[in-house]
Amino acid sequence: MKLQRALTFLGNVTNKAEAVPMRRYAGSTGRCAQGKQWGVSKARWPVKSAEFLLDLLKNAEANADTKGLDTGNLIVKHIQVNQAPKGRRRTYRAHGRINPYMTNPCHIELILTEGEEFVQKGPHVVKREEARLSSRQRGAEIRRAIQA
Repeated sequence: MKLQRALTFLGNVTNKAEAVPMRRYAGSTGRCAQGKQWGVSKARWPVKSAEFLLDLLKNAEANADTKGLDTGNLIVKHIQVNQAPKGRRRTYRAHGRINPYMTNPCHIELILTEGEEFVQKGPHVVKREEARLSSRQRGAEIRRAIQA
């Protein structure tokens, strides 16, 4: 996905103009009409996560600009979110009980690259049929050539 499209998409998610499709962990997710553009019925607007990713993408764009890359041609090549170690705190409940009060942080990997230029192939491209023949097919062609 292009970086500019990702930025506009996350901005639309925070404004609830576009929804994020929930495909895998969508057990109790409600249905919404904005999921139709992704081919799913369940979608949500994770505003807090979208704002974090928006800040991260803007930071990566600034880093690419500092390194001299063309920011208008950047593509999100890889993005991955992994669980980080949980932070343990405690909350005090009634009758002297103590319950855990955990935070669920994450690590986010993000790789941006410049878009590749597409080059036309030359006219001397080998045909697929001629290039990929098994030994049995080559033997059959040789026998046909001998008989003819």
